[in-house]
Amino acid sequence: MRALALPLKIILFLLLLGFAAQNSDTVVLRYFLGLEWRAPLSLVILAVFALGLFTGLLACSLRLLRGHRELRSLRRELQKE
Repeated sequence: MRALALPLKIILFLLLLGFAAQNSDTVVLRYFLGLEWRAPLSLVILAVFALGLFTGLLACSLRLLRGHRELRSLRRELQKE
């Protein structure tokens, strides 16, 4: 499995590089109050992906912290008995 990891990473990198090269046209994102952002399409897609990844990781970490807190309180209850 490890022998396949590097070639797969290289192939994925080349595919993403080709995608970025093919989608280098500038797009305009318009916000409220006349604000706008001009950037290459591939950069916009990457930014939206990163924002989604960050949001998902934040949601998971909050759930994990809640679970750790509950586990800690249950362990304290067991130690008291």
